[in-house]
Amino acid sequence: MPNASHFEVRRDDLRRSRFREEALAEPGPGEVELRIDRFALTANNVTYAVAGDALHYWDFFPAEPGWGRVPVWGFADVARSALAELAPGERIYGYFPMSTHLVVRPESLGPGSFVDGAAHRAALPPVYNQYRRVAADPGYDRALEDRQAVLQPLFMTGWLLADLVGDEAADARAVVIASASSKTAIALAASLACASGVEVVGLTAPRNAAFVEKLGLYDRVVAYEAIPRLELAGPAVFVDMAGSAAVRRAVHERLGAALARSIGVGVTHWEQGSLKPPSLPGPEPEFFFAPSRIQKRSREWGARALQERIGEAWRAFALDSGRWLEIEVARGRDAFERAYRATVEGAARPDRGLILQL
Repeated sequence: MPNASHFEVRRDDLRRSRFREEALAEPGPGEVELRIDRFALTANNVTYAVAGDALHYWDFFPAEPGWGRVPVWGFADVARSALAELAPGERIYGYFPMSTHLVVRPESLGPGSFVDGAAHRAALPPVYNQYRRVAADPGYDRALEDRQAVLQPLFMTGWLLADLVGDEAADARAVVIASASSKTAIALAASLACASGVEVVGLTAPRNAAFVEKLGLYDRVVAYEAIPRLELAGPAVFVDMAGSAAVRRAVHERLGAALARSIGVGVTHWEQGSLKPPSLPGPEPEFFFAPSRIQKRSREWGARALQERIGEAWRAFALDSGRWLEIEVARGRDAFERAYRATVEGAARPDRGLILQL
């Protein structure tokens, strides 16, 4: 009987982790065992962990009380199957735990995708329960597989944020993005590039300023310590990618009533960040939950039309990322733990994309 390995973290202290072994039984009726080949690790996964209780991210892949399996995006192959429609060897893209295996119960099985119908996932956001069969995915490119795992979920969030700004803050003359070197921020800046008359301002630490400027996606790059001197031509939307309480307060105190919206996306400053920040000058900060935006646009445009719009923009972004993003692959438990700790501590380099193979 084969074993699965799971990388688990303490839900109350993300620095504490362990590997746990679990025996894998033969798939039961309607079940498929996926062997997880590779997945990306980014600051986005730290946000999943920090918001694990509030937004139910821990519920996707349950662990023992007090422990959690951080969700990631990546690729797996069908290992064993009780369904004739999903044969061993088929390649799958989707949402996985940091594990070597995952057993799913495919429903709504079509030529291009299926949904995990496991009972414990029924009430969770549908976007995370859908798995793509890459052989029938017109947007899949084996040569871009690692970039898809690293960037595509972040690009989707950035694209949806740009869509929200254009839809609900059309009068804004500037979008101010904190943690401008983050991959989601880069995706947002790229998606705003066609927004006429909107200045895109990137806030960043001095150590990342040269990298951010070289991207060529921001109209202006401003160091965090220069926020008290920030001047804008009109109403602005503030997008907070990292959840630094100090940066958020500095922006609100400087811009105040000039802020049309203040949107929180990430909480990678997890020891000081909060999904419900304290009262600040200007608009009350709101937390952006991408699945809600997906549901809204799917109702208005249709799910297929939405995916076509995102897919067209995604491929251009993925190809362009070759000029600024280098992919690194970490294999084995020691490399895995080092990579995880560097990401939790915020030490990952912005010009690197990390792929893990457990």
